[in-house]
Amino acid sequence: MEIQTLKLLSPLYYSAGVESHPFGCQAGEKLYCFELDENERNSFEPNKEKLLGSLVFGGETAGERPGKTENAEAFFSLPQGDYLFAQKREALNRDEIIDMAVEIQQEGLWQRHKLEKLLYLRYLYEDGSVVTQLFRPCT
Repeated sequence: MEIQTLKLLSPLYYSAGVESHPFGCQAGEKLYCFELDENERNSFEPNKEKLLGSLVFGGETAGERPGKTENAEAFFSLPQGDYLFAQKREALNRDEIIDMAVEIQQEGLWQRHKLEKLLYLRYLYEDGSVVTQLFRPCT
């Protein structure tokens, strides 16, 4: 797995209300956001059972930015900014996603990035197959 630094130049928008089970094969483009465990999020060898912490939101692609007249609480975004990014061209299970998150965290700490407390999990279809992506905000 290759871990890259990614500068997202504009946010990606998602509508709220997706099912709360973020792991496994997903139909359509979906985004989930986790608040990582306070004690594990900056550890070089985090406890894999505790790392993900709580699910903040889940959403389905909304395409364009929501209009000013639309209910802002009904939308979430993957904000523009700097990320450590990795992807695999398959639907990963929970353990595989956590392993991927640990690798990103270790790489970020090794490179001396300041890692933020959120982790974004994104599923999409590309070239006829599921792609699992992880985004970890960093500076």
